[in-house]
Amino acid sequence: MPLVRIHIAGSTPSPAQVAALQQRATALMAGVLGKRADLTVVAVEHHGAAQWSVGGAALAVGGRPLAQLDALITAGTNSEAEKSAFIRAAHALLADVLGPLASPVYVALRELPAGDWGYDGLTQAARRDALPVEPPYLPALHGMSNVKQAS
Repeated sequence: MPLVRIHIAGSTPSPAQVAALQQRATALMAGVLGKRADLTVVAVEHHGAAQWSVGGAALAVGGRPLAQLDALITAGTNSEAEKSAFIRAAHALLADVLGPLASPVYVALRELPAGDWGYDGLTQAARRDALPVEPPYLPALHGMSNVKQAS
């Protein structure tokens, strides 16, 4: 269950931009990191330019927006190459949907231990441990249904 928060400072995103960010961030989590799209939550939040600063100076009203994407994933579920590809693709997604952005645009993947987070009252570890495990001999038994019984 990935949780994605996108923060935008400056110009207010249109409803179409918000929908595009939500849909494309969900697709990115599934396509690049292999996360389940049906459990991906994406929140898009807007902040006024005066609420954010770069180098101690507030953003200029009417200037380029600034954006930040923060995603929570379970530790150890993705390779360094996948995480690097996600960061590149997420940055490109923000610029593509929102237009030219102020710098720096941060993308953060936060890896949490499976026992430290979850959804609907269960940790990720509890969900993983509750998965049914098929005994190794069971597939072999499926092919024996046509074997004649010895008399």
